Parts: sequence; structure tokens; C-alpha cells
Amino acid sequence: MVTEILEALFLILAVLMAAYLVRHYIFTLTVLKNASKRKETNVLTESAVFQPTVSILIPAHNEERVVGRLLQRISELTYPKDKMLIIVINDASTDGTGKIAEQYSAMYAHIKVIHRTKKEGGRGKASALNAGLKHANGEIILCFDADYYPSADIVEKITKEFADPKVGAVQGRITVLNEPQNIVTRLVALERIGGYRVDQQARYSLGLITQFGGTVGGVRHSLLERLGGWDESILAEDTDLTFRVYLAGYKVAYVSNAECYEEAVESWRDYWKQRWRWAKGHMQCAFKHWLKVLKSNKLTLKEKIDGLLLLNTYFMPVLALFSWVVGVPLFFIKSPQWFSIAWASVPISLYSFVGNFAPFFEVGIGTYLDGRKRAQWLIPLLIFAFLYNILICTKALTDLAISKLLRKNSNHWAKTAHSGNGNCYIMN
Repeated sequence: MVTEILEALFLILAVLMAAYLVRHYIFTLTVLKNASKRKETNVLTESAVFQPTVSILIPAHNEERVVGRLLQRISELTYPKDKMLIIVINDASTDGTGKIAEQYSAMYAHIKVIHRTKKEGGRGKASALNAGLKHANGEIILCFDADYYPSADIVEKITKEFADPKVGAVQGRITVLNEPQNIVTRLVALERIGGYRVDQQARYSLGLITQFGGTVGGVRHSLLERLGGWDESILAEDTDLTFRVYLAGYKVAYVSNAECYEEAVESWRDYWKQRWRWAKGHMQCAFKHWLKVLKSNKLTLKEKIDGLLLLNTYFMPVLALFSWVVGVPLFFIKSPQWFSIAWASVPISLYSFVGNFAPFFEVGIGTYLDGRKRAQWLIPLLIFAFLYNILICTKALTDLAISKLLRKNSNHWAKTAHSGNGNCYIMN
């Protein structure tokens, strides 16, 4: 009886992982096929004449090492200055963030600084964004994290997509600024290549659930107000907003040539903190939205399927661990032939299709399309990042379960630390 139960559990887990395998193969093949037909260009189309007013929100909590770099770049954006309002939210910083922001505000009339006290701020990115939203007056709300460095024409590239009334949000492409720094930043860069060059592009091309990343993107102001702003109870406020946009009947567009550099985490400790926040927040979104996705009359069948798979992405490393726990005893028990075949495929399949955002072959094709031949040599090391993510996601699920049982909201915002080392990679 015990053997039959274990076999059933293992089969269910195998089917779930196979679904992700098929999904990622489809994504990879779609982008690879379209790459031969598509001729991307940085020349803006005629729809670029659509130039709505924009408000750019920059939440900053103790970001003195990087915020000046971003604000200097913001001052160089080519979008008409009379149509832009830059709002820096100094979120209870205890360093020189506020002082630096004020210096730029004094130099540029379209840059405004909001200072939040210790009592008001420090409660997370969503809270800071909501505070900034109260002062925004643009038709489009754009968001940039303090460590980012956008292309000069990024506002034009993002806002032109809003000419389509069905588009509620737009996401640009994120690449890593400090990639050469060490092995952690190099692996994060590979994840970003797989996630944005392939995963996001495929979602958009296939008409699935394109994910709004919470930075390097924009949302219609009217829609954001209608949705009540960002949900401060969710750690992954970007994923939450993604699904609320789709459930409201809108789409998220993806613009791959609207590029922006980020300063990636530099240590495994900071990687843990960042990915733990992503994992727990994503799991919160899964519990909040899965039933709404199933019942929605705004989503097509393929959007519902992809939406459920997207919501459960961060559960997959945990399920992979569970499959090993179930599979090991079965390996030593006399089992049917199908199990031997399934077990033999586990090492290869786990490496290929289980991960949090950028599986092996998506990264491989992404680096190939980007012409990153040297970076491809590091791809095998992603197996270690995956094993690390198993621990991270298991811890995140455990913490979420405990908080649910205790009915206690423990959404402490462990912000990502930025050293400013990415400054040396910017060409002046």
C-alpha cells in the first residue's frame, strides 16, 4: 500500500515537472524561430508620436551609493522634459540618499523629492511607491529601482506601447551592469538573459501572461488608481500587479529593446535575501490569485494555463526536493518498469527544466542569440544556483506556512544592498 502511494505521488510530480519541461521548450523554440524572421531595430516606429505625460517613481531606501548615478542618467533622458515628472521617494533613509536627491532636485525643475520619516517609511517598496503615486500626475507611471541605469530613449520605447488601449502595463528588458565582478554576478546575468531574452519575449509573442517586473516598466495611471495602487501586504508587488492587470482585462506588453542595466547582488548571502523575498512574495501571489485566474472571464484558456504555471514557478524547486524524497525509497523497492525509466531521466530533466525563472536551455539559447559565446561556458554552473534555490524556496514556503498558521503578517522588507561597484562599468 505504501509503495502504491509513493508511486502515485512520484507520477504526479513527474507530470507536473513535465508540464514545465514542455512549456520551456515551447518558449525556447518560439524565440529561436522568431529570431530568424525578426529584425529588431532601435529606430522608433510612427507610433512614437504618441507622447503621454509620465511620472517616474524612484523608491530609495539607503541608496546613497547608486541613486546619484540613476538621477544623472534620468536628467539625460531624451523624452520631452515638460512631459516628465521625476519623483524620488526617500523612504526613511539614514544615509545621504535624501541629500543627493535634493541636489538633483535643485538642478532640475522636473525632479521632486518626497521624504518619508522612520514612522512612515521603511515598510517596503510597495508602500514607498504608493506614497509617490499620491504626487504623480502623469498619464503613465514609470518605475525604476535606485540601482538601475536606463538607455537614454527608454521612456519613448516604453510609452509608445500604450498607444494600444488594451495595454495596461509595459515591461522593458533588464540586463546586468556589474556582470564581470564575480561568479555570483555572472550567474545572475545568465538568469536575466534566459528570463528576458527568451522567457519574457516568448510570453509576449505567444499571447500569454507577460510578467511586469516592477521596474523598467510602466502602468497606466488610471488603471493603477482603479486597482488601488500596489498591494503592500505582498512581497512580490510586481507579480501581484501583473495578475491584477490581466484580471482587469488588460495586457502587459514587453519591449526587448527598451534596455536598462541593474546592479546585481554580489554575494551568495545577498542572493539568498533577494530570492527569498521573490519566492515568498510569488507564493503569496499564488495563494491570492490562482482561483481568480481559473474563474476569470477576461482570460483565454492558454492564458489561464500559463498563469497557473507562472504562479507556481517558485514551488517547483520544493517539489523537486520532494520528488527526491519520494523517489529514493522507491528506487530500492521493486517497482514497475515505467518507474525505472522515469527515475533514470531525473538527473537530466531536473537540470534542464526546473528552476525559478531561467532554465538551462532558455539561458543557452538566450546567450546564443545575444552572441555571448564566452558566457555560455558558465551555464553548467547554474546547477549550483538551482540547488541553492531549492533551499531558498523551501525556507520561503516554510516561513509563509508558519505566518499563515500564526495568522501573522511577517513581511519584513529585506532590501537588496547595493555597493555602487557598477559605476566603473559605465562608459562616460
